[in-house]
Amino acid sequence: MPLVRITQQAVRTPEQSRRMADIVQDVMLELFSAPAGDRYQIVETLPVGSILAEDTGLGIERSDGVVIIHVTQQGRSTEQKQAVYAALAERLAAADLVRPEDLIISVVHNDREDWSFGHGRAQFLTGEL
Repeated sequence: MPLVRITQQAVRTPEQSRRMADIVQDVMLELFSAPAGDRYQIVETLPVGSILAEDTGLGIERSDGVVIIHVTQQGRSTEQKQAVYAALAERLAAADLVRPEDLIISVVHNDREDWSFGHGRAQFLTGEL
């Protein structure tokens, strides 16, 4: 179950932001094999000028449309991660939502004991999930 935080600046409509979140979810289902009905996303919109994203010497020119997608997940392979990077860049650009130059993605790993889905219980450890 990936937890996805999508951070952007206020350059998109609410409808565009929802479409972006839907595309991200489709990629999580398809390439990270997230179970159907397993959607945990935070869409955060900040004022323009709030994201400072330099190019790390890569020669990438970013715009105010920069988006940072941070995925917390368990057990995905290097190949799956690379497929997610490529699919998100391609699909978000094809939907005219995010230029590939403006997309930053970070995937981090955590473990089963690092989750509670409510009631103060670690459902992965208690056998509820």
